[in-house]
Amino acid sequence: MIGAYGEYVDSLLGEGPAALSYRQPRFTEITAWRAEAKAKALELIAQPTAGETPAPEVMDETVVEGVAVESLRWRLPYGPPAEALFLKPEGAKGPLPGLLALHDHGGRKYFGYRKIADDGRPVHPMMREHRDDHYQGRAWANEAAKRGYAVLCHDTFPFASRRVRVGDVLEEVKWGAKDVGPEESLEEVVGYHEWAGKHENIMAKSLFCAGTTWPGIYLSEDQRALDVLCARPEVDANRVGCGGLSGGGMRTTFLGGLDDRIRCAVCVGMMTTWRDAMLYKGWTHTWMVYVPLLPRYLDYPEILGLRLPAPTMVLNDIEDGLFTLSEMRRADDILRGVYDKAGASDRYVCNFHPGPHKFDDKMQAEAFDWFDKWLK
Repeated sequence: MIGAYGEYVDSLLGEGPAALSYRQPRFTEITAWRAEAKAKALELIAQPTAGETPAPEVMDETVVEGVAVESLRWRLPYGPPAEALFLKPEGAKGPLPGLLALHDHGGRKYFGYRKIADDGRPVHPMMREHRDDHYQGRAWANEAAKRGYAVLCHDTFPFASRRVRVGDVLEEVKWGAKDVGPEESLEEVVGYHEWAGKHENIMAKSLFCAGTTWPGIYLSEDQRALDVLCARPEVDANRVGCGGLSGGGMRTTFLGGLDDRIRCAVCVGMMTTWRDAMLYKGWTHTWMVYVPLLPRYLDYPEILGLRLPAPTMVLNDIEDGLFTLSEMRRADDILRGVYDKAGASDRYVCNFHPGPHKFDDKMQAEAFDWFDKWLK
């Protein structure tokens, strides 16, 4: 991507394991390694506080195809209220295994949990198309609830209820865009997505100037959502997992790697290496993935690997245009290597599926089976 300078920056990254990789020969004991590596990762992520466990407000309750659905809202110390859906099998009282269903990015910041969860309202045409393209038409959070899980699916920064409103920003960066009206017309939504995509570099610069990172913000918000899920009386807080596609896989990498409450994690369509982003595919990705200086200490898959030896699944698509296949395979080699070194090879699975960037019904079934194995 950067021409003659590519060879130089590649040399800066080096060929061997990063400084705090569990693949380094000096690390032989998991607990001590995790403490050191996790502390450095959290230092560089520079996670700000998102306050105490939110107090959710129930906005509505309904039943959708045998799934009891609560529409929730809660406040964080900054920004507009977060909205979410809590789903469980109708009539279930628990204790149920819990799942935090993490929505994707998809270049569509006007939508959040609506990408993967249904509350019975008509599905927006853009979301119907989005699900057809990426989830084989399914709201996978609802499908997980049908399998016996208590599922929380929330909007995270800066999507949907947590999005940046055009009307709130300086005139110089509105670029002629307008906020989406209550009718959510396709023209308005498309215009917002175009504006939000261009606005990402401004958001990243602002967060860096504030001494934090984008992963620092959404990790905090995902952890507060995890607080909400674990506090539910229907949920067994000792049997909680998380997963998601693309941006949801990225969030799984950080939350699953850095919060020990996640007992089982499934990362879909978001597993490669820093070298892939550095030399080949950075132009395809959001600013939301980057943590300055962290590649010196951990390669990208090793962030998820911080959960070692907890159960971890990675699902990739062979024709995924967001990554190079060779680097996806190298990421698998890295994670497989650390799990093998820890004597936990049975707790790591990575599979490659034919086709483009997606989380189709076959992959969903594979993910649900993995959750069943470790959380039921």
